[in-house]
Amino acid sequence: MTRVDFYLLDDATEGGIDAAVCKLAHKAFRLGHRVFILTHDHEDAQRLDRLLWTFSAGSFIPHGLAARPADADLPVLIGQDEPPVAHDDVLIQLTSQVPEFFSRFQRVAEVVDGSDGAKTHARVRFRFYRDRGYALQTHKISAGDFVEA
Repeated sequence: MTRVDFYLLDDATEGGIDAAVCKLAHKAFRLGHRVFILTHDHEDAQRLDRLLWTFSAGSFIPHGLAARPADADLPVLIGQDEPPVAHDDVLIQLTSQVPEFFSRFQRVAEVVDGSDGAKTHARVRFRFYRDRGYALQTHKISAGDFVEA
């Protein structure tokens, strides 16, 4: 059964979410996982695509946009639609709704900023998973937790 982790950031800045996503993707990639980052829209996907190249000077994460067929075999994909079938290991979920395909993943990382709106949507998603018996973990983190040394 899918494990769901909620990462609750203590601030509402976009940069905090971006840093958390990059760090989570980097950690999952280093552990050998295939990752799909589900974004709200194409602009968010493109921004994360750029950030994954530069977020840490000493790291490299092979990644690309899911919309590009040539990128489909990369270990980390970013997109706003359902991922290719081969990506069923880790889902980093950034949308306000539970995606229909979440249960095919081994693990879902729900990254939530500190804004009231984001917290409200996260509570709805939390109840959705809980009411269906999914294993849930909650991690309270600060933006400083994601600063590269």
